[in-house]
Amino acid sequence: MSINQIAGAAAGIGAYQSAASAGNAAKNKQLADQIQQAQSSTKSQAEDKKLREACQGFEEMFLNLMYSKMRDTVPKDTLLGESNGQQIMQSMLDEQLTKEMAKAGGVGLADMLYKQLSIGKK
Repeated sequence: MSINQIAGAAAGIGAYQSAASAGNAAKNKQLADQIQQAQSSTKSQAEDKKLREACQGFEEMFLNLMYSKMRDTVPKDTLLGESNGQQIMQSMLDEQLTKEMAKAGGVGLADMLYKQLSIGKK
């Protein structure tokens, strides 16, 4: 084999390697883009979940306040009166009722808040 043939073969191998590395670089770039999209999608899904939970928590708090104020309008039992324990128990019951109401959809306040607050994100 002559030096020119060896040099030609080396140049051919070098061209093949650079073409292969360019192809690998393109594949690696595409894979990196897909990973980044999946991560951003996961982040946005986590943020959406946090936002929905916050909106539901706000509706729960609003319903609890509304429920307790409505209960204050009901006349008290003057014959037997209410003990402190009964008031605490009633408050805890109201809190659980409003929590379940908010989970079931409530009055739609959480949905409206979520829609309004997620407009800027999209």
